[in-house]
Amino acid sequence: MSKDPDTGEPVTIKPYEAPSGGWGSVKSLVDILPREGSLLRSGTALLLQNKPNGFVCPSCAWAKPEKPNTFEFCENGAKATAWEMTPKTVTPAFFRQHTVSELLTWPDYNLEEAGRLTHPMRYDPETDRYRPVSWGDAFAEIGRELRACDPKAVVLYLSGRASLEASYMYALFGRLMGTNNFPDSSNMCHESTSVALPASIGSPVGTVDLEDFEKTDCIMFFGQNVGTSSPRMLHQLQDARKRGVPIITFNPLKERGLLTFTNPQSPTEMLSGESTRISTQYHQVKAGGDLAAVMGLCKAIVAADDAAIASGDPRILDVDFIATHTHGFEDFAAETRRHDWADLERQSGLTRKNLEAAAAVYMRSSAVMGVYGMGLTQHRTGVENCQMLVNLLLLRGNIGKAGAGICPVRGHSNVQGQRTVGITEKPELVPMDKLRELYKFEPPHDKGLNTVEACEGILKGEVKAFIGLGGNFIRAIPETDAIEAAWSRIRLSVQISTKLNRAHLIRGEVSYILPCLARTDIDLQKTGKQAVAIEDSTAFIHGSRGVRTPVSKDLLSEPRIVAEMAKATLPPNPHIDWDAWCDDYALVRDKIEATYPEQFKDFNARMFKPGGFPRPVPARNRVWKTKTGKANFIVPRGLDENPDMPSDSIDVLRLMTLRSNDQFNTTIYGYDDRFRGVKGTRKIVFMNQHDIDRLALKDGDIVTLTTVAADMKREVSGLRIIAYDIPEGCCGGYYPECNPLIPLWHHAEHSKVPAAKSIPVTISLSV
Repeated sequence: MSKDPDTGEPVTIKPYEAPSGGWGSVKSLVDILPREGSLLRSGTALLLQNKPNGFVCPSCAWAKPEKPNTFEFCENGAKATAWEMTPKTVTPAFFRQHTVSELLTWPDYNLEEAGRLTHPMRYDPETDRYRPVSWGDAFAEIGRELRACDPKAVVLYLSGRASLEASYMYALFGRLMGTNNFPDSSNMCHESTSVALPASIGSPVGTVDLEDFEKTDCIMFFGQNVGTSSPRMLHQLQDARKRGVPIITFNPLKERGLLTFTNPQSPTEMLSGESTRISTQYHQVKAGGDLAAVMGLCKAIVAADDAAIASGDPRILDVDFIATHTHGFEDFAAETRRHDWADLERQSGLTRKNLEAAAAVYMRSSAVMGVYGMGLTQHRTGVENCQMLVNLLLLRGNIGKAGAGICPVRGHSNVQGQRTVGITEKPELVPMDKLRELYKFEPPHDKGLNTVEACEGILKGEVKAFIGLGGNFIRAIPETDAIEAAWSRIRLSVQISTKLNRAHLIRGEVSYILPCLARTDIDLQKTGKQAVAIEDSTAFIHGSRGVRTPVSKDLLSEPRIVAEMAKATLPPNPHIDWDAWCDDYALVRDKIEATYPEQFKDFNARMFKPGGFPRPVPARNRVWKTKTGKANFIVPRGLDENPDMPSDSIDVLRLMTLRSNDQFNTTIYGYDDRFRGVKGTRKIVFMNQHDIDRLALKDGDIVTLTTVAADMKREVSGLRIIAYDIPEGCCGGYYPECNPLIPLWHHAEHSKVPAAKSIPVTISLSV
């Protein structure tokens, strides 16, 4: 048995044939709770997860039902809670024992597994160690450094887990300082959605809610691994399948969660071994082939409608809806007719027969949902991919009616909500007039930096201060190696975190680690225990209360840390009482409601409504806030993912980055990927057996991937080949290990989301 060279873990590769859920999920849960030393604490807390008056899962953003199950959590949600509630701690003694140079050699898993951070720390370059510092001294120096900076050179990053209250305060802090530099997690995942949907339907978020899953008669799934990324959705998918609803999946890899599912909460299914087949059709689209695949569906539907007109049969298209509610149909229909089936087959990797079979089910259905994830958004054509899915739905009026609509499945638990309360680099998306009225200052109106632009600024030496509220920015971004090398030119680097990660170890001239309360922690302020609010993927707002005594009395809440930085940096503002806001978060929610009155009407009164309360999404009611006043059919400029790169050369593969079953975003819970049969390593590359043979390689070889790009060399070595059911010409590797292969300029054209799902690479044996 071989071992992973970095971790020493034994490596085994064995196909996983069991359904998702089932005893595999139970075993995974049983493994992690005692490993984190939180069996009793986490096990009890899980009963309150995603419950009214409990806490919102710190993992994914999937919707929370009005009537929750007894166990309203999934395997990955339980892992996230156990990871957060661990009694293990990283104290000042830990940093006395380990230099930063040593910690830089640790794998990501070991860094986070060390435990919860307990004290504010400042990096000491003379000893190469972090040393404890008082909160007062930390805030005083951070304030001095920020005051000395040009606000346009300050970057305020936000991960997707911070609450609505902390996010609103953070956005206000930055704008009072004079900057719109708010890169966030959305820039790296669903910004393509946020750009695409307003142009298509006038709303930046999806139109589907949980009730729609009960009324739909067809679900079309694109590029979203439900079994790993949002497992609680499997309950809605299973219920739909038991009603006979077809689920048609387009995804390069056959993922277990989209094949079969056994409900761990059903004694009958668990004891009998019964499972539900999830996908009724499964089409393994080529990486980067989604645009062509959906165009093929639309072509088949328009052709069927043309035939119906010619024969005098009932129309296939929803003619009344198109005439009343849409714009641009004729141009789009002409575009579908223009495309040749041979080209669509080549670019999608699917046959005309299979595309027409999927289209036939769509045409027989009266209420269709289009569900998608980063498999659509993280492409150079990411915006066009999302708009093409909207085009498909518009053909038969499948937006703005029960059981139908567009459903982007967001990743991190509050990444959508942060945008709602002002975390954006785009000033036109923020009610600046309201901020001016409430706080009597002139907000900045120039565009700020998104994630890619912030990275460009770091490489140029133009970013002088970086504050990260959560997350692991260094590991999440593309062009990792170059960014790490350039980071030392940043004057001030502040990381607000719950656990140690690599972003803390890549230092600026002045570097701080500020430990904060986690969502599961009890947040006790002067007016008592505080609650925070979160927005889920379906635009419903939920309250959340921590349940666990914090591991250290020296931890501060995210709102308190933001407030203290603001007080240390900004002149006093008589219209803002930062201390009062931190004493009572309800006051912050009052200000959110005052700033966004339509979205947050009666915010405090409704935040613990079972199932959450919805913020308005006009497209749900067929109100189209677009320039045309209608939903728009948008014609893509082309179907080729990489027209300027030799991605179809026989020596070039299309790499897509993937999550394992043992991770969430950059957080690594372990070295196993149960659903893909990998145990003990993350240094792998999945390949089609025909490509392995064609390139004179063999299963198990240790190889190097090199990006096809003329500007500089980018490579990742030491990856083990695994023969896998993946389309020919494609390969897959884990995120974030493969992030160094993504050029900073390789992104969606309109949204600048890194194109991590189709990276042209060559492969060679490692030396």
